[in-house]
Order: sequence, then structure tokens, then C-alpha cells
Amino acid sequence: MKTLIIVDAQNDFMPGGALEVKQGDKIIPVINSILSQFELVVATQDWHPANHKSFAVNHPGKKEFEVIDLNGLEQKLWPTHCVQGTKGADFHPDLEMKPIEAIFRKGMDPEIDSYSGFYDNGHKKITGLSGYLKEKGAVDLYFCGLAADICVYYTLLDALRENFKATLIEDAAVPLLPEGFDKIRRDIISGGGRITNSEEV
Repeated sequence: MKTLIIVDAQNDFMPGGALEVKQGDKIIPVINSILSQFELVVATQDWHPANHKSFAVNHPGKKEFEVIDLNGLEQKLWPTHCVQGTKGADFHPDLEMKPIEAIFRKGMDPEIDSYSGFYDNGHKKITGLSGYLKEKGAVDLYFCGLAADICVYYTLLDALRENFKATLIEDAAVPLLPEGFDKIRRDIISGGGRITNSEEV
């Protein structure tokens, strides 16, 4: 089953948001234009409590984008973003929501971050996404959303680990740090993933 995974297409990652991905909103019309190409569409949603330990504000004396040790894992400290129930955590208002069959929330445990839509960063807790997709008979997964070099990337890598076919739709995903994206593209391909664009889906 050909399946689209929309990763974190939320207001706080859009231009003007708390953790802005420059030109992140350009993916929305692209995603909308390809929805009909898929038999199954699901989405992930960053859904942090306000006291999440990945937020710099919760570490007095620390600055945004500083790296710390958080319970044994390397953690970059982010601006406060995608707090549960806030407008910033909502999906972009122009995203066509009707075809989305299920939404998998992540990052709810204040003690650990969760870039991937499948697991937290320590690979300790599952979101249920893998089981849901397997139950549905999904095999061929396509990924889009924000940010291409963080949450989309880690979700795609975990899909490969879970033995799904995984393809990045490059023009439907924008990286937070474009200068490092060539390495990520190489990692995806060397890991068995594919990269395509919306016209070839």
C-alpha cells in the first residue's frame, strides 16, 4: 500500500513560528497536490508539554541551540515550540486534513525528545505508528514535512529499520539547516532509502 507520512507540518515550524524553517510553508501546496496519489495518509505531530526538557527556557543559564546531556542522551536545546493545545502546535491552516486517517503525537514525555514519528530519541517508547502501518498493510512509505534534516530524517531512518520501503519527497520537505543537507541525502540513500520529487510520485 502506497502511504504518505506527513511529518510535523505545524505552525511553529513555519515562517514566523517559534522554531522557523525558512520557506517551510512552500511544502503545503506541494503536499496538497499529491494527496490523491496515496492509498493511506497519516501525519505526525510534535506535542510537547510546556515543561519539556528539550526547551532552553527550562534550563536556567543555558541558551537556545546549546547542546547538553539529557538523561544520557545528547540534546540540543530548542526554542519553546509545539506546546500542547497552542496555535503553534496546530497543523498549517492550508494543509488539507480530510485525507489524513490518523495522527501520531510525539514528544509528550518531558524527559526525552522525540524526533522520529516511530520512537523517542532513546528508542525506548514506541508511538504505535509502525504497528498501525503494518496492520494496514502499508509497505511503501513516502515522507514529507518539516524539518527535512531532523524529524523527517529520523522518521525515515526508523522506517527503514522497521523494514518499510522509505522515500523522501524532496520538494515537499525543507531542512532547518540547508548547508548540512547533502550529507543527510547521502545517509538516506546509503541506508537503503530513496529520494524523489512530487512530480514522480
